[in-house]
Amino acid sequence: MTRVLRPFAVVALAPVVLLAMAAVYGGWWVVAGALYMTLFAFALDQIISTTAAPANPAAPHPGANALSVILALSHFGLLALMVWALAGGSGLPWGQRCVLFVAAGLFFGQVSNSNAHELIHRGNRTLFTLGKWVYISLLFGHHTSAHLKVHHRYVASSKDPNSARDGESFYHFAPRAWKGSFLAGYRAERKDLARRNRGGMTPYGVYIGAGMGMLAAAWAIGGGAGVMALIALSGYAQTQLLLSDYVQHYGLARSPLSTGKLVPVGPEHSWNAPHWFTAHLMLNAPRHSDHHAHPARPYPALQLPAANVAPILPYSLPVMATLALFPRPWRRVMAQAKRDWQAANTP
Repeated sequence: MTRVLRPFAVVALAPVVLLAMAAVYGGWWVVAGALYMTLFAFALDQIISTTAAPANPAAPHPGANALSVILALSHFGLLALMVWALAGGSGLPWGQRCVLFVAAGLFFGQVSNSNAHELIHRGNRTLFTLGKWVYISLLFGHHTSAHLKVHHRYVASSKDPNSARDGESFYHFAPRAWKGSFLAGYRAERKDLARRNRGGMTPYGVYIGAGMGMLAAAWAIGGGAGVMALIALSGYAQTQLLLSDYVQHYGLARSPLSTGKLVPVGPEHSWNAPHWFTAHLMLNAPRHSDHHAHPARPYPALQLPAANVAPILPYSLPVMATLALFPRPWRRVMAQAKRDWQAANTP
């Protein structure tokens, strides 16, 4: 494994081991898993002030795909293990199960979602399918279609359900984005079929049918409690993804041209974060502007724009996602961040 990829592997795979041990043995393993995904991540972001240099974007990165495959396969095993443990299979006390639920939900929401996002952007059909199934396992399969065919086309505009408006609270945004992306993704898939003069079903049949299959598998693992565990974990992970979308495009808008089209997507249409630890944990998802500029660029090669080129979040992405749950301080902090950004770009 290359020097560039090694930190991604260590940071993103460590919680897999901690959470698996927590599910089986409980006790201090549960505490360790929860601390890793919360206080440890926050502390390392504060302590490590350096920003990882990106890999050469023109060079091949086969190791990046290999790590994504390992993370995806680990996801499926860990998800089954969590359903079993939370349903009472390992005999953990209720208090430990609650803490384990929080830690596992953060992992699935921040690491598994980020990895699935990477995979669906890969040109290789096998990698794309693997990412799609990670989303399906979290009962969020439609995000595959909505993200690729709606979000990347209409980001930072009213046509994108997953772009938050200035002043909009997360509690208003989340149901609008979930429903809107489900419907917009479906319409985009139908338009693609019509444009290619092809009949048949959209991928939504797979998303819904396979999601029902996941619930059946949860029943086989833990009965009704297993089904509830999967629904709860999926809802938590989906909320993490929606929070990420909310934060990363909050209040940023593309202007319409005289032709009626939108201005091209630029670095100014996404919020970024430079923090070392959570960038590696989330496979450089906080380097969001460069991802929108180069959607096929693998995560090790994503660039971090300078503060005078793209807006920078005041704190790390997970911290800002937590702050977004509190609308009044969120609006206050982000209003100042927007003023700072605008002042830095005023001639």
